[in-house]
Amino acid sequence: MPELNDRFGRKHTYLRISVTDRCNLRCLYCMPEEGMVFMEQDKLLSYSDILEVAASAANLGIRKFRITGGEPLVRPGLEELVAGLSALPGVEDISLTTNGLLLASQAAKLKQAGLRRVNISLDTMDATRFKFIARRGDLNKVWEGVEAAAEAGLTPIKLNCVLLKGVNEDEIGRFLKLSIEQPLHIRFIEYMPIGHDDAGWRDHYLPLNRVLEEAARLGYELMQDEGPRGSGPSENWRIKGGAGTFGLIHPISEHFCKNCNRLRLTADGHIKPCLYWVDELNVRPALGSPAAMEQLFFKAMDIKPENHEMAALLAGDKQSHVPTVRRMSQIGG
Repeated sequence: MPELNDRFGRKHTYLRISVTDRCNLRCLYCMPEEGMVFMEQDKLLSYSDILEVAASAANLGIRKFRITGGEPLVRPGLEELVAGLSALPGVEDISLTTNGLLLASQAAKLKQAGLRRVNISLDTMDATRFKFIARRGDLNKVWEGVEAAAEAGLTPIKLNCVLLKGVNEDEIGRFLKLSIEQPLHIRFIEYMPIGHDDAGWRDHYLPLNRVLEEAARLGYELMQDEGPRGSGPSENWRIKGGAGTFGLIHPISEHFCKNCNRLRLTADGHIKPCLYWVDELNVRPALGSPAAMEQLFFKAMDIKPENHEMAALLAGDKQSHVPTVRRMSQIGG
């Protein structure tokens, strides 16, 4: 079976599938509170089209799929897609990233369809601060989603916490304590300049060594940990006696590009070899032709960069900044 190896020897086995650009939150680091213009629904790939792309990916060695958005649970009938992915030969893992607001009512049917586990975004455990960061929504609904996921067996459950200097860094200790008390896996994530390459982004950027410093201040005894299934690029730790773990995902200060095994399929039907790079390949012309679709994946391997340039942006090197989209027609495909 042919494999998806890029020019730098990285074997790709993981496809992130965005099913929508819509979200029921307006997190301050992600999108403006008002004025968002989302894709028209007919611009989205249908579930059958996504499954056609995924089938070619699986034939080329993709073994893990992650469903994302926007917020994926706002798109109706997601269990249909999960069931289709689960039926593909060779698939080992199907996961979901969600903000959790709609998870309580959908967890059981998603598990039944074949979903294995969930990552739930949670940047604060304070209800008032939640309203400030997310600008809408109800923190209690997120916790209901966490509980429903556990009851349905969508484990391990990971909580993704984007750390923002001056906003939620004072909650690091609360999240560390949560990893001791419950079998949850906290993932502290560096704030990335996706659409925020200005000085304001740098003002809120917080390197994750701050987490280890806080753990030391609190007197915790740390042990490095392999982490739960699907740990990916996380640097994993367990506090002695803890029921869960915590991890550090630092795409900027210690970027993990050299081990990247991921591709992304956008909601409107483009393969992105790198989340923070310019090149995208349109899958629509290849629909109906498995051979053409597989060639598109090989082309993605040919154009994937060695690494992103977010660290250069942190240093203020504007010359390193590139636009985040360049369509297939612009790169000779």
